[in-house]
Amino acid sequence: MTATFRVSMAAGLVLLLSACAATSPQADARFGLSLRATLAAQVAHPDAGRNTNPVNGIDGRAARAAQESYEHSFSQAQTGNTVSIPLVLSK
Repeated sequence: MTATFRVSMAAGLVLLLSACAATSPQADARFGLSLRATLAAQVAHPDAGRNTNPVNGIDGRAARAAQESYEHSFSQAQTGNTVSIPLVLSK
């Protein structure tokens, strides 16, 4: 065997064996950390469901009137003046 052949075989073996090495141990150790941090950041108060104190704010009648007014505003917008745009087809 020639020296060039031996060197090329050794280089080929090194390349093949390097494919088996773990290349990302640091990334694997932190896998999913970003997702868990994002989910935790979305929770303002984790024990909010256990709070039995009533919520201070708007009473039921005023809330219902505000909701009905909000829904009614959409029906008025649909029955208002409409603008038609002519469709022009050309060859």
